Amino acid sequence: MDFVDRVEGGLGGDSRVVKNAGSSLLHAQGAMIERMGQINRLRDQKLIAFLPTRHPEQARTFFGETLGLPLVADQLPFALVFDAHGTTLRVVTAPPFEPAPFTVLGWDVEDVEATAKELRDAGVEFQRYENMEQDEWGVWTSPAGAKVAWFRDPDGNTLSISQR
Repeated sequence: MDFVDRVEGGLGGDSRVVKNAGSSLLHAQGAMIERMGQINRLRDQKLIAFLPTRHPEQARTFFGETLGLPLVADQLPFALVFDAHGTTLRVVTAPPFEPAPFTVLGWDVEDVEATAKELRDAGVEFQRYENMEQDEWGVWTSPAGAKVAWFRDPDGNTLSISQR
């Protein structure tokens, strides 16, 4: 396959015409673009979650003992690393910050009511929000049927459990 490609540029504004480059150049360019796409694709890569803390010792107790996440590494003064069912959760020490006014981390659970009860028994306090019908455990049922309950970590970060 022959093609003509006009290339502008070069020193002094030269231009040249590349003729008869053939299909091998097109094939090589296509293969290079395909490899680049594979390198940049994240769908097959593991996610690492980050959460800020001003109080790492309280975070160690909360995430490790209260929520039951195994501590994988103590990298203080920089971070505490937990295993959240195969996802790395890095709780990083941060300068003073305002917690985000929305959920920053959540768990998809099989039974939201049972999980809420277990967490409440461990000392977790669930949030209540105006104009949202929540049951005795703080669970809200969305119009689509998902059930969600929110709670906060020691730094005020909003976390959730949900059942779809």
